[in-house]
Order: sequence, then C-alpha cells, then structure tokens
Amino acid sequence: MTSRVIVGIRVDGTSYQHAARRVISWARAGESRYVAVATVNNVMEAYDSPEFRRIMNEADLVTPDGMPLVWGLRLLGIPGATRVYGPDLTPVLLRAAEENGLPVGFYGATPEVLALLLARLRHRFPQIRINYAYAPPFRPLAAEEDASIVGEIERAGVRILFVGLSTPKQERWMAAHRGRIPAVMIGVGAAFDFLAGVKPQAPRWMQRSGLEWLFRLATEPRRLWRRYLKHNPRFAWLFAKQVLAFRLSSGL
Repeated sequence: MTSRVIVGIRVDGTSYQHAARRVISWARAGESRYVAVATVNNVMEAYDSPEFRRIMNEADLVTPDGMPLVWGLRLLGIPGATRVYGPDLTPVLLRAAEENGLPVGFYGATPEVLALLLARLRHRFPQIRINYAYAPPFRPLAAEEDASIVGEIERAGVRILFVGLSTPKQERWMAAHRGRIPAVMIGVGAAFDFLAGVKPQAPRWMQRSGLEWLFRLATEPRRLWRRYLKHNPRFAWLFAKQVLAFRLSSGL
C-alpha cells in the first residue's frame, strides 16, 4: 500500500477490497485497531491541532473518503488512487463480516437512528451477527461509564465496531480505546444517518465531482456552514502550495 502526506496527515492509497481484507484479517485475529475515513475536515482539524494530527497519523488505516483527497493522492504520484467512502465501505465490511461469521457492533447516533439502522441492516444482511449497539449520551462519559461500555463490547465478542460520532470526536474516541477494545474500530461519521435513511445522500455525480460538500451544506446549512467556510478555502491554498513544491522538487 502506498501512502502520501497531504497537508500534514498520512492518507493511504487503499481501495474497498484492500481495506476490507485488512479489516477482516485484523478482526479475525482479535486485534485492537482503528481506521480513519478522512475528508478535508479531518485534514484541517489535524492542521489546527497537533494532538489530533498525531491521532490521525497513528491510525492503522486512513482512507481517502473525500474526492479532494483522492485527487490529492493522484497529484502526488498515486495515479490509481480511488475513493473509499464511509457509507459505501460500511456495507462492504458488513458483507465480509457476514461471510466470515464475525460479530459486529455499532457505537454512535441516537437511539432512534440506531434502531432504524439496525432494522435496515438486518434485512439487507440476514446472517449478520450484530452483537452490540449503543447510542451514547451527548456529553463526556464518566470513567466508570466508559469502563462499563468497554466491558460490554468485550463480552459481546465484537470484532468490528462501527463508530459514528462525527469528526474529530470519533477519531479521538477510537484512539483512546485502541488496546482496550479487542476489535477493529472504524469511524464512519454520517454513514449511520445515511444508511438508516434519515438523511439524504448527494447524487453520485456530485460525489464524483467533489461537490458532496455543497449538497450537505444545502441540506444542513446551520450545522455545516462554519466548517466549510473555514476549512475548504484554507485546504485549497495549503494543498496548492504543497503540489507546487512537489512538482518543483520532482522536476515536473
């Protein structure tokens, strides 16, 4: 697997098939790992926070969820780079877990969204073993609460844990629990809402064109406008400088 550093964080030139093979291999061995599904938001949160940059760079796998990162990998010398998008990676991994008999779990969202999500997934994957699901409260957990959750996940025998807490909360949570939870943790963000059917996804043509952010901004302006206004222009400027430096150093 080839990787590149984009504005300070490592992004891996992976694919759905490659990511699934890695996750299943780790899960079958009962290893404690975490996978970050990265967008421009991850990159810029990491740019602004050395602590979060460390968390992103210490992830066992960082997939290019957003098209700007796919284009970034291609511009930095990985011409075959493809998108590995959280809402599409989730069913790929669920199918692989179903085929391998690996128990899965879900951590995040609200109780209502989680109930809808599980109902849809059990219909779509009738042999899937969903051994754990929990919608945590929207507040920091006390140490004893956290320890109880860790114990429940371990007793449930979960080998792949999907985490839907949004960035940067989910990556911080996974990093804090690597070595404590014997499962592969995958931060899939809004995938819970999309797969549950409670939020619309951008049309495929907008996703392929890198315009998914515009669709999401139009559907959730009050929640997302600050993120996109702050991060997108700065990312474009910083990455343009990085590409220019790369081309000059490569003699291109």
